[in-house]
Amino acid sequence: MRILGIDPGYAIMGYGILDYKGNRFTPVAYGSITTEAHTPNEERLMILYDELSEIIKEYEPDEASIEELFYNTNATTAIMVGEARGMALLACAKAGVRISEYTPLQIKSSLTGYGRAEKKQVQTMVKMILGLAEVPKPDDTADALAAAICHAHHTGGRRPRI
Repeated sequence: MRILGIDPGYAIMGYGILDYKGNRFTPVAYGSITTEAHTPNEERLMILYDELSEIIKEYEPDEASIEELFYNTNATTAIMVGEARGMALLACAKAGVRISEYTPLQIKSSLTGYGRAEKKQVQTMVKMILGLAEVPKPDDTADALAAAICHAHHTGGRRPRI
């Protein structure tokens, strides 16, 4: 199974693509999509949508795992991240990629066994599980890979029958 993990963000949207087969992970591609400050909101959203759509087209993931929105005390920031998350969901849906959503607690618990783990602990586990030489940067990229790993752990590499 090829999984696209997404850490939604307005300025930086992390993505990570993993192949998962027989309890083994193979990193395929990972990075982040960035938008410049002071760019009109609609242009930033279009950049996120277009670039993520290109990544989906190039790597053809079977499924996507996206982090659910964590409520921020700054309502304006939460709304902007929600809009970016909507663009990610739309890009996946239009490409026919099945989407699963996980809370930060579920992702942390899946990787570390503890839902309140520190960000550094999760990043270290991403590095170890994927056999990487270093923790992917920026943090949004490591978070996206963590979302993909979480999805593999939850599905066992296959979708549950409905």
